[in-house]
Amino acid sequence: MTTNLFDLTGKVALVTGASRGIGEAIAKLLAEQGAHTIVSSRRAESCDQVVADIIASGGSAETMACHIGEMDNVTATFEAIKAKHGKLDILVNNAAANPYFGHILDTDLGAFNKTVDVNIRGYFFMSIEAGKLMRESFANGQGGGVIINTASVNGLTPGMKQGIYSITKAAVINMTKSFAKECAPFGIRVNALLPGLTKTKFAGALFENEDMHKMAMSTIPMRRHAEPEEMAGTVLYLASDASSYTTGECIVVDGGFTV
Repeated sequence: MTTNLFDLTGKVALVTGASRGIGEAIAKLLAEQGAHTIVSSRRAESCDQVVADIIASGGSAETMACHIGEMDNVTATFEAIKAKHGKLDILVNNAAANPYFGHILDTDLGAFNKTVDVNIRGYFFMSIEAGKLMRESFANGQGGGVIINTASVNGLTPGMKQGIYSITKAAVINMTKSFAKECAPFGIRVNALLPGLTKTKFAGALFENEDMHKMAMSTIPMRRHAEPEEMAGTVLYLASDASSYTTGECIVVDGGFTV
């Protein structure tokens, strides 16, 4: 008998920042493998097309707006998930903020707060709320769950003119390991994806500046950027039983940049 280690049938997954880019690719792939996927971003209308695409392809999905930088949004989202589904099997913390691109000495308090509120506080409390639901499932004999954080290679090697963003992504790496260590007894695995340069609207500043783009290409052994779909496969691995003994890991997908 052949076992499909990547089958997510019966699982409920929440993907934040899923209206476009890497998050959209992740949401569609998890749904393709059988998960009921909650597509989330700050505005519901921006998620509706992704949900429509998933349903048109035979998958199961719904929109749920959540600004992870707003604590009342986080609380309301998990109350809604618990009321409707009674559980959450997979959380993908993918939403992120990077409002400032410039010299670190010119970072203002507004940019600092927005980046930290989303990338650190948002991920932290989304993980706490998801973890509580997963701990309940484990106590009820239904298994725990999986949390996957989208960090960045900038968390290992700071990106030029991306100081506070890089700092927050370094925090996400350590956050991943901290949650993994403390939540393992509840059947909760916590891992991270560290994307390299990927063609998304979020990374637009690096693609709009021709000189910076050429410089970036010269540092990547594969001599090209990634497409969002090239990140989704790693998340599927981490979300599925294929990685059942993997926790606390931060998997770099960067075309060789950090080699």
